[in-house]
Amino acid sequence: MKTLRTISRFIVGAVLIFSGFVKGIDPLGSAYKFNDYFTAFGLEFLDPMALPLGILLSTFEFVLGAVLILNIRTRITSWVVLIFMGFFTLLTLYLAFENPVHDCGCFGDAIVMTNWQTFWKNAVIMVFVVFIFLQRHHFQTPYSRVQELGLTVSTVVIILAFTLYSYFHLPIIDFRPYEVGANIPEKMKIPEDAPQPEYKTILKYKKEGEIREFTMDSLPDSTWQWVETKNVKISEGYTPPISGFSITTLDGSDITDIVLDKQDYTFLFISYDLKKADRSEMEEIRRLSGFCRENNHCSFIALTSSLKEDIMRFKEKTGVRFPFYHTDEITLKTIIRANPGLMLIKEGVVMGKWHNNDVPSPEEIKTDFLREMDIKGREKKSQPGQTGNEREELPS
Repeated sequence: MKTLRTISRFIVGAVLIFSGFVKGIDPLGSAYKFNDYFTAFGLEFLDPMALPLGILLSTFEFVLGAVLILNIRTRITSWVVLIFMGFFTLLTLYLAFENPVHDCGCFGDAIVMTNWQTFWKNAVIMVFVVFIFLQRHHFQTPYSRVQELGLTVSTVVIILAFTLYSYFHLPIIDFRPYEVGANIPEKMKIPEDAPQPEYKTILKYKKEGEIREFTMDSLPDSTWQWVETKNVKISEGYTPPISGFSITTLDGSDITDIVLDKQDYTFLFISYDLKKADRSEMEEIRRLSGFCRENNHCSFIALTSSLKEDIMRFKEKTGVRFPFYHTDEITLKTIIRANPGLMLIKEGVVMGKWHNNDVPSPEEIKTDFLREMDIKGREKKSQPGQTGNEREELPS
């Protein structure tokens, strides 16, 4: 029985630690998920609390899992775990039936699960939680009061350090499909043999005040009157890691392929909402964009979901000269956890990402990334008919 108690502690504790960690290193992602819940339940007035609640939840989960594994005050901890997991198991059961949000976000972007998958995961974990609770009087802590306090405080400090670093810079682990090294065009492709979405046709017919549903294989006789036909999706099919990524001019022209096919480096200044964007590092942004204007192998553009008038106002206040294009807000939030942030791509491959607090200098960029292009530029100049100054211009 002692072995089973230990195994149960480690299973539940490990799940809580993992859940808290993946949320903690992506605090903005957790905030976005809270915003989704607030919108779904008509609680938009709580949106300003999304970030603090996200940090609080991740910290609580991580610390709760750690003290459970360390066997600190397990008699009390077992009560807390039972209440915590019991609440979220009931919540995920409700979410599974009502489906107000498609992904509960319990494991952040590390493991995306449907609401039913999340519920069954919680149901399995609850078996171990209940066992721990029933056996709570058999746990004996190996630590003194001072050691317990020290371990608990250390755990809080560790998760908060990871969380704050990820908030003021970028997540230390990027679980999203736009991680450094990702090939965006490849991740947008759907394989030829990929499963396709499946639909079932439902037809409603009426007879003598009774309405019934029929399938195409079991249609009623002519005494029934047709009411409506609807197609119900019964299988999602294959969804590529990146879907819905597009770049359009302010007039609506699609230039996605032009940007992703460029053989030179392209900096993407990303701000899902320019009105909320941090402008503290705009001088560095202007320096970097100016460097790209003078370099034949580097372009600098901005992606935003803001309205055209907001773009014009932002350009007037900051003095930036690079062109702005439109991209979906959710896509921009997924690409980078910063507002604003920078992403460097080359032929559709993500070469680098930076938080607004870590904007690289032109000297750093030239040393780390553009040396290869400088070499290629010299090679082109040596070829007949090549000037080394040709570059593909993006439409404004």
